[in-house]
Amino acid sequence: MTARDVIIEGGPVPLAARDHGGHGAPVLLLHGLGGTLLHWEAVAPLLTGAHRVVAMDLRGHGLSGDGPWEWEAVLDDVRAVIDHFGLDDPLVVGHSLGGMIAIRWALRHPDGPGIVNLDGLRSAETEPRHYAGVEPEELTVLLAELKAVFDAQAEAMARPLPEAHAALYPQRALRTTEDGVRVRPHAALAGQIRYDPHFRDSVPAVADIRCPALFVLATENLPGLPGRVGELMPALRAGIRRDLLPLTAGRPHLRVLELPASHGMVAERPELVAEAVLEQLRA
Repeated sequence: MTARDVIIEGGPVPLAARDHGGHGAPVLLLHGLGGTLLHWEAVAPLLTGAHRVVAMDLRGHGLSGDGPWEWEAVLDDVRAVIDHFGLDDPLVVGHSLGGMIAIRWALRHPDGPGIVNLDGLRSAETEPRHYAGVEPEELTVLLAELKAVFDAQAEAMARPLPEAHAALYPQRALRTTEDGVRVRPHAALAGQIRYDPHFRDSVPAVADIRCPALFVLATENLPGLPGRVGELMPALRAGIRRDLLPLTAGRPHLRVLELPASHGMVAERPELVAEAVLEQLRA
């Protein structure tokens, strides 16, 4: 089946979705901050042999409409897509921000078939106590450098893109305004998400998950990190493991898998991501 794109109207914001087809237990795919449903193009075909697969653009992203970032409203968006396609209790798979949404979905649906969270537990720009293995003084310096990187990105998002930069983005991730082409989501929404407590740290919420959940953790750094920011990433991953594993110990419905990839695992290792999802469905 050729993938079919739809715009779902009637809710607070229009929602764009792509039906990849397939037969079997349904799967809904949620991308990360700044992404679109195109994020899943290499993964979805690996799932449709045994499952019905749908991906969506989150509000403020891709071809979906704009709206404030309120977690319950976002979960209602997810429900609207599920209802539109007649999906019967899908496994919700989310990467990064999408994984954080999946955690909230699991809390709302404790008797559901569950979630797969792909490296969506903690923002890199977070509190010193969330890191492990770095001396406090060194950590302060590195976190300041990291904040400067994020601040520069936020400032760039608030301006129109140079033509050469715009060409690097898929058209679906851009919006045309009176003063030029800008990346989605708009800077105000991205800033709202950036400082949201659940986005900065979703680990504590894992303690209340009652449905099956798989947490897939990266083991490597994203390539091309600026300056010394890369030195922080192993400490961030160590802090996540330190805080997550006690919450999953003795709870067989919560599983942890380490994947030999970076935070960009969906693009880097689509076959391993797909196999993790399929194994969760089998389990």
